[in-house]
Order: sequence, then structure tokens, then C-alpha cells
Amino acid sequence: MTYLSVKNRLLQHCHEQVNKRYSNIKQTISGIEEAMFQESKSSSGDKHNTGRAMLQIDRENAGKQLREIEKLTLLLKKIDINNPSNYARFGSLVFTDKYNYFISISVGKVTVDNEDFLCVSLNSPVGKLLSAKKKGEEFNLNGSTFKITEVC
Repeated sequence: MTYLSVKNRLLQHCHEQVNKRYSNIKQTISGIEEAMFQESKSSSGDKHNTGRAMLQIDRENAGKQLREIEKLTLLLKKIDINNPSNYARFGSLVFTDKYNYFISISVGKVTVDNEDFLCVSLNSPVGKLLSAKKKGEEFNLNGSTFKITEVC
């Protein structure tokens, strides 16, 4: 399997994870809005106002989560897997003597053709350490030294 096809599958996995999160939060928002509608039919005074206020807080929190998911979607659209680089950057595969990384968004471990990759954000601790590194360079993380064996 080529590096490009690995990147493509990893990027697809990232999109799928974001789409799942998007669907879940949209369902949550719909449920909250339905509950708010039902609550507005009620006329039980202070209890009604408290319940409605709690639902409004839940709706605001869900809205924040939705905006974060939308940011991740835009970020994923910026990844150009067709433009290889000899240094680690957004969209790179980075192979080390211990782990393999795909610099994209943080979604955790993904297995492609029996090989594990950690999808990490550039803003994550390991993403910051990988940024701009080249083949043969090393970095330290949690007391361990990692040697970069390939960047593509």
C-alpha cells in the first residue's frame, strides 16, 4: 500500500469520526429543543422557569460543541494529502521507531493494513514536538526518545 492511500484512509477515518460527532450533537440539540417545547407548554411556575433555564444552558453547551465540530470539519478540508513534504506538517505521515503518526486532528489510534497510526493534532503535545521535524531527527516525550524514520 502506498503512503498516499494510507493517508487517504486515515483522512477518511477522521472525517467519519467528525461526522459521527456531528450527528450525535445534532440529535442532542433536537432532543433539547423538543424538551424546551414541551417545557413551554407547562405552566408550573418556578419549576417551569428552572427547567427551561437548565435546558437553555444545555442548548448553549451543545451549540459550543457543534461549533467545535464545524471547526474540525473545516480543518480537515485543509489537509492536502497529495503534496508530500520532507518535514512533519499538517497532513504528514510520521514514522518513528516506536509509533506512527498522522498529523491531522486528534482521534486516537487507527489501524490501516495491520499498521497502527495515532491521529494527532498539531496543537497536541506530540503534534507540537513533531512539527517541522525531518527524517533522522529525534524528540523526547514522557521520558522516552523517539527517532523519526520517515516523513511523507
